[in-house]
Amino acid sequence: MLNVFLAQQQEAIDAPGIDWAAILPLLIIFGAACIGVLFEAFLPRHMRWSSQVVLGLLALVSAGVALGAYASGSPERGVTTFSGTLSVDRPALFLWGTLLALSVAALLLIADRSVEPGGAFVAQAGIAPGTVQDRAQVGSTGMQTEVFPLALFALGGMMTFTAANDLLTMFIALEVLSLPLYLMCGLARRRRLISQEAAVKYFLLGAFASAFFLYGLALLYGYAGSVKLADIANATAGTDRSDTLLFAGMGLLMVGLLFKGSVGPFHTWTPDVYQGAPTPVTAFMAACTKVAAFGGILRVLFVGFESTNWEWRGVLWAVAIVSMAIGAVIGLTQTDLKRMIAYSSIAHAGFLLIGTMAITDDGLSGTLFYLLAYGFTTLAAFGVISLVRDSSGEATHLSAWAGLAKRSPLLAAVFTFLLLALAGIPLTSGFVGKFVVFSAALSDGMAPLVVIALVFSAIAAFFYLRVVVLMYFSEPAQDGPSVTVPGAFTTAAIALGVVVTLLLGVAPTFALDWAGAGGFAIGF
Repeated sequence: MLNVFLAQQQEAIDAPGIDWAAILPLLIIFGAACIGVLFEAFLPRHMRWSSQVVLGLLALVSAGVALGAYASGSPERGVTTFSGTLSVDRPALFLWGTLLALSVAALLLIADRSVEPGGAFVAQAGIAPGTVQDRAQVGSTGMQTEVFPLALFALGGMMTFTAANDLLTMFIALEVLSLPLYLMCGLARRRRLISQEAAVKYFLLGAFASAFFLYGLALLYGYAGSVKLADIANATAGTDRSDTLLFAGMGLLMVGLLFKGSVGPFHTWTPDVYQGAPTPVTAFMAACTKVAAFGGILRVLFVGFESTNWEWRGVLWAVAIVSMAIGAVIGLTQTDLKRMIAYSSIAHAGFLLIGTMAITDDGLSGTLFYLLAYGFTTLAAFGVISLVRDSSGEATHLSAWAGLAKRSPLLAAVFTFLLLALAGIPLTSGFVGKFVVFSAALSDGMAPLVVIALVFSAIAAFFYLRVVVLMYFSEPAQDGPSVTVPGAFTTAAIALGVVVTLLLGVAPTFALDWAGAGGFAIGF
């Protein structure tokens, strides 16, 4: 009798179908992160850096190869797997490819030990700032190599976040990508107090944002009886239930998502964290976290709330305008380059939100392209910032960059090109990104918002051009900072960012075609 009962129970349980080929890139990244943790536990300290660098690059390349092999024959409308919790569709594949490519450049910046002798990360994370041990570790060649598996775990969380087909999976992925970043922000070798302050601020504000997300998830579950985006979409399409739970839940959910995307007025963590975190970590966050955040926003709005867009679009109009205003206007007052680019990212988040609100195929493809273009430009810009140094480390005050063209014409030219791309000047990826996003918004009836965006884009261009004028038309200080010759890793990261920025500006067709290859898969 017991055997018969067990057989009946086994028949009643259907194992969830898993498309292993579709999620192989994700498995490779998480598997490599776990192996990296074992490296930290069992390898001798002198072998860890080289082993972690090889493992990280091998994992990124392997995941990219697996992604390319699957994408070449993937279904046009994508597949859902893991009992419908993950949607591996064309937007998810594009975002995964973008994240993997950006992570290669970010990992190179993280691994570099020539710009800052010993690397940008503290030798021992447990050293208290200002102590004798802290001053001694600045001149040591050791490096806290736990940053490599932390970066891989964060990347895996970002990839899961962009493919999550239900809000609970999205919340778990949000925590997986966030917790490693909180730790990485506090690992700077120099200026340890400001680095740890950045980590604490990011953690506390991130915890509040996660709480908003989770509370919104609970309200939406109360409304739809499910956390799956497709079920929420069905509930919004035809139901006699009160909309209070729906829009309260959506509002709280969007607060958590907009926080991760550095969208004003939910941006308060961004300037302090960008300034205090180690520059390679700032580059990783500025590029990859924004891709993940807006990938999640796109999926939530397109799949879960498309039918209610007339109700929420007005609120997001206001949020986009506020974000652009904060980024452009307050960015004018900044005297620190890392904070300036932080406010630049807030303005760009407003531009991205315009494309996100256009619930059309053009809006989707334009936003995806913008994320790709912005990510590479920003990574390269932070790579350049790490090269101008004085006795205390990176010299990020604007006065330190006066007359840079006379000391290093090549570096000044590269940084000028990247700043012009951020400003959206033609023949750069920034111009094409803004053009396709604004075109999609115009086609969807948002002409007034596009006009406002153009005004703020012109205002933001001023603080980019101010840096260019400072580099070329000011005299360098006699005791000013020096320009460090970059090592192979930093050179490769900057070169990759510059080349992609140029190619997407003069020949964007391939990336635009891939970004517009298909829509979101909706799993039930």
